[in-house]
Amino acid sequence: MDISRTEPPVIEVTGLHRRYGPAGAAGFDAVRGLDLTVQRGELFALLGTNGAGKTSTMELIEGLAAPTAGRIRVLGHDPYRERTAVRPRIGIMLQEGGFPSELTVAETGRSWAGMTSGARPVDEALDLVGLLHRRTVRVKQLSGGERRRLDLALALLGRPEVLFLDEPSTGLDPEARAATWRLVRELRAQGTTVLLTTHYLEEAEELADRLAIMHGGRIVVEGTVAEVIAGRPSRIGFELPERSGPFETVGLPPLAGAEVTAEGRRITVRTPTLQATLTELLNWAARQGIPLNALDARSASLEEAFLAIASAPSTAAPSATDLTGAVR
Repeated sequence: MDISRTEPPVIEVTGLHRRYGPAGAAGFDAVRGLDLTVQRGELFALLGTNGAGKTSTMELIEGLAAPTAGRIRVLGHDPYRERTAVRPRIGIMLQEGGFPSELTVAETGRSWAGMTSGARPVDEALDLVGLLHRRTVRVKQLSGGERRRLDLALALLGRPEVLFLDEPSTGLDPEARAATWRLVRELRAQGTTVLLTTHYLEEAEELADRLAIMHGGRIVVEGTVAEVIAGRPSRIGFELPERSGPFETVGLPPLAGAEVTAEGRRITVRTPTLQATLTELLNWAARQGIPLNALDARSASLEEAFLAIASAPSTAAPSATDLTGAVR
C-alpha cells in the first residue's frame, strides 16, 4: 500500500515512558523511552512477548492513561488531555471487553451507540462482523470468539478514522479470523489508520504495512516485514543416510558465509545466500551420490526474528530519576 509521508503522522509518540509503582526497586518501568509514528491509512502492528509493554503502550496512545513522561499526539491532539477532541474520531477494541451479560447483542450495540457520536446503524456494525444473525442472543450465551467479534463491532460503530485493535483474533476460529482479516483490509483500503497488537505473527505478516517488535519496554526493530527479517539467515536442513558415514567424514563443500551445525545425522545450514548455498549443496550431493533426506529450505521468517529478540536479555531500565519531569 502506498502510504503518503507528506502529511503529519496520525499517531506520533516521542520518548514515551510508563512506570508503575514508586521509584526504585519497588516500581516497574513498563515502557522505557519509546518512539513511534503511524501514517494516515497505514496498518501498523506492534509485536512483543508477554510483558514487553505492548498493552501499556496502547493504553497510553488511546488516552486511557497518562504517560509518566513523553509526548503523544493522535490526530494532532494529546489523547489524554484533549480526550474530547480525540475520542469521537477513534475506535478501540480492548484485549477484553466487559458487557452486561443479560443484554442481547442488539441491546448492547444500541447502548454503546447511544454514547457514540455519529454512530452507524447497530445492525450494520453487527453485519460487518458476521453477528447480525445473533442480534437477539444474550451476551452471556455468546462464545468467546463471538464476544471478540462484538468487541470489534462496537469499535466500528463511530466510523473511526483511527482504529486500535488489541489482540483482535484471540479466540476466533480460522474462518472467523479470515473474515476479520478481510474486514480489516477493507477498512484500511477505505483510509482507516489501524494500530494492531497481536501474538499471531502470521496476522502481522498478512496485514501490516509496517511493524515493530518490543522487548523490555522498548522497540528493538521496526520496518516492513522484509526490513525486519533482513540480515536474518535462511535455513537449509537435511539428513544424511547411514551409508554416508558420520558427518565429520562426509566433507561438505565450502559454503561461503554459512554456518553448519549437526545433531546426529541431521544437518542444519544457516546462510545469507539461500539460492547459492542450496545450489552448491545439491550439486555436491549429486556428484557424491548422496541423497539429502528430509530436505527443507526456507527463507528467513518473522518468527525467527521475533524469537531471536525475545530470547535476548532486556537492557536495564532507566531509574525513575532519569524520567525528566512527570507528564507533559
